Amino acid sequence: MATGDRRYARVEFSKGLWRENPVFVAVLGLCPSMAVTNTLTNALVMGGATAFVLIGSSLLVSLLRRVVPRPVRISIYIIVIATYVTVVDFLLAAYMPVAHKQLGAFISLIVVNCLILGRQEAFASRQPVGLALADAAGMGGGFALALCMIGAIREILGMGSLLGVPLLGDNFEPWAIMVLPPGGVLTLAGLLVLFAWVRQRN
Repeated sequence: MATGDRRYARVEFSKGLWRENPVFVAVLGLCPSMAVTNTLTNALVMGGATAFVLIGSSLLVSLLRRVVPRPVRISIYIIVIATYVTVVDFLLAAYMPVAHKQLGAFISLIVVNCLILGRQEAFASRQPVGLALADAAGMGGGFALALCMIGAIREILGMGSLLGVPLLGDNFEPWAIMVLPPGGVLTLAGLLVLFAWVRQRN
């Protein structure tokens, strides 16, 4: 990869982490962002699974971009994504059964995550493999980062712990709402306000 291409790949990678973060900027993938982030562990697993599917499907879509007939491209993309989701589902069931059980149907719902299909249509299907992988890694990393931030805040306030390790002592009264669906909405809203304020300041 030429120097200019490497620089462009770095830009594509970094934009997904912050400048065009899929959750905090593009506001995509909100269903798992609020449904499975009641603990940091769940957020890590879901973020990693989504990033794996996004990177794998972007690689395959970019490789096949010149041979996929345009009229059926969306169907092909969904089949590719579903294949990677099935792989993730089996791997989690085999090696992380507790996390697999807690995430439940949300693993299968990665197939319809608008972030993944959107990146295949808007980027991977139009770019060479190197740039497609950089974009997928950045967007997947940004999505996982957002989920982990939400999950960490909700677990600390809702349980007084982080990754199951007590942090706030026996006198802390957990905020029960933070481990319920409204807690995800409140946490995401607070972070969106914070990042909007930071962008405005900059």
